Amino acid sequence: MSVSAVPDAAPPLAPGTRPVPGYEVLAHLARTGWLDVYDVWSEERHCRCVIKMVRPDLRGEPRLGERLLREGRWLREFSHPHLVRAYATFASPEPLVVLETLTGETLSHLVHRLRRRPSASDVALLGVQLCSAIHYLHGQGLLHLDLKPSNVVVDCGHAKVLDLSTARPPGPAPAGVGTFCCLSPEQARGGPLTAAADVWGIGITLYEVACGDLPFDCGETAAESCAGEEADGSGTHGRDHWYPQLEQHAPPIASRRRLPPALAAAVDGCLRADAPSRPTVTELATALEAALPGLRHPASHD
Repeated sequence: MSVSAVPDAAPPLAPGTRPVPGYEVLAHLARTGWLDVYDVWSEERHCRCVIKMVRPDLRGEPRLGERLLREGRWLREFSHPHLVRAYATFASPEPLVVLETLTGETLSHLVHRLRRRPSASDVALLGVQLCSAIHYLHGQGLLHLDLKPSNVVVDCGHAKVLDLSTARPPGPAPAGVGTFCCLSPEQARGGPLTAAADVWGIGITLYEVACGDLPFDCGETAAESCAGEEADGSGTHGRDHWYPQLEQHAPPIASRRRLPPALAAAVDGCLRADAPSRPTVTELATALEAALPGLRHPASHD
């Protein structure tokens, strides 16, 4: 759950603090634009967990606490091998969510640590797992809307999608919901959002994992945001930025790296500017599975 740091506006909780009964802070892990993330010990489970809380200086904004608790309720109710699990939510004394501790590392960290790019089969397998998680979310009536390497943790080839704080049902949305340089054109523009926005997110993620970089040059600040900062989700920044994805087409992945033609075509298809022309999650999963000899699932994505 590594995220980029933001200037400290208020000190985080110190080790030994008990934010709620039964949980003791071991360490402060990260601070985002509106959240603090902690490594904690759960007395009930007798193991380490992760707690997400609204930053102390922002706890006077009820919408943030409501948003955090909404995400926690979803992750408690949902059950999928490629989605992070929530164990508990607490509305008082301050809103917080208790999550499982994930081993492994975020894709954003992995991409910059590896000396060699992941193999084509690893890219395809990652895509199949992301399609599985997103298919499940769509079945629950939600779009994720913030798929990116920093929101995926991988351990021994097993991926888990994080962060439903930006998730919402399909339909109208303000401009800029998501993370700047990872947005689909329709997210950047504002308006009706469909499952195609998450297909774009899968494509952005696979493109960066395969090539080591994003398809668009969004500038240093924006690129850092896409690599780590949690999306605001409010859409308030939507009209304040120039979005390259509204004026440029994603360069074919073959211009950055040689991949099997079918896999390259699948990734390129995700990044078509016209949302209806992108593959469905089902079609994408089928194309990615075809790039993995020996991996064949029943047609269960419909």
